[in-house]
Amino acid sequence: MAANLLDFDLEGLAAFCDRLGEKRFRATQLFRWIHQKGARDFAQMSDLARSLRDKLAGAATITPLVVVSEHMSADGTVKWLFDVGGGNAVETVFIPEADRGTLCISSQAGCAVGCRFCSTGHQGFSRNLTTGEIVAQLWHAEHTLRQRLVLGAGERAISNVVMMGMGEPLQNYAALVPALRVMLDDHGYGLSRRRVTVSTSGVVPMIDRLREDCPVALAVSLHAPTDALRDDLVPLNRKYPVAELLDACKRYLAAAPRDFITFEYCMLDGVNDSAEHADALVQLVRRADVPCKFNLIPFNPFPESGLLRSPRERIATFAERLQDAGIVTTVRKTRGDDIDAACGQLAGEVQDRTRAHERRRRIPLIPVQPAARA
Repeated sequence: MAANLLDFDLEGLAAFCDRLGEKRFRATQLFRWIHQKGARDFAQMSDLARSLRDKLAGAATITPLVVVSEHMSADGTVKWLFDVGGGNAVETVFIPEADRGTLCISSQAGCAVGCRFCSTGHQGFSRNLTTGEIVAQLWHAEHTLRQRLVLGAGERAISNVVMMGMGEPLQNYAALVPALRVMLDDHGYGLSRRRVTVSTSGVVPMIDRLREDCPVALAVSLHAPTDALRDDLVPLNRKYPVAELLDACKRYLAAAPRDFITFEYCMLDGVNDSAEHADALVQLVRRADVPCKFNLIPFNPFPESGLLRSPRERIATFAERLQDAGIVTTVRKTRGDDIDAACGQLAGEVQDRTRAHERRRRIPLIPVQPAARA
């Protein structure tokens, strides 16, 4: 069976070329053709020996994902739906801004974590993506956008990658790390470790492994200041409670490319958005001694969740309370919600397999006690 070369980081491609009887520098040339130039046809790779091109034609492919659909938002956000076989599809979102182009990449078809506020979790989990399927999202977006934007040689369409699409990246660790290495490699996409972010709901052992294997920027889906509330919003908390998660975050900072952890916090009306919740967050991160910033995310409602977005004024008050305590806090702009590409909406045209709204056992949300002001 022919190997899909999108599955390999540079070390993996060098090992593949070695099996073909070729030297390492050939792998570097091939890697550049694939990722820097977006080539699929081995015959185009003019600086490769004819003998190698003939070997590759029989032993390898460069297999992109099949595009099911592409939608463009009024704000310039682009969402692709990719077919990954077996009736499964994943979504990838490009968010253009004046100073950057950010690509939001999926790591799984569906998600097993089941956070209450995430529509992807309501479709259930189908399977992990391969390294090639993760990389293929970046490969397609980068080279499609370069042509569309008429970018010159050396100009990149994508400067930032966030593993915040469908799935929990750290539950697909074996495929994730080689994909990250492709993104970071100067012979590939040459992205800075500071500009590649892995977002996790809190898989503590894998946070520790990522620190050792491929430390990039880390974002943690926190969403609550207490175990009682987070147990309901993020079920993984029952296995890795808040204190353990924050300890792992502190350990991660020893190798991280940034000197802070980003905590994602989805603003849910009447659930986690009170002044008392804000004060409890301040006390939580101070006790844990974790340098951090908060990214407050206005919830993007979907019918099965039974949840509503916090009013704009309450989000502003919540942010101000954190800022007054000396914590850098931003409120995420809602982008692409007219094409269901906004945060937490990445289930799109994929069928809901879980019937979670029918079978979920509602656990009462426990209000947090007011925290003493510092």
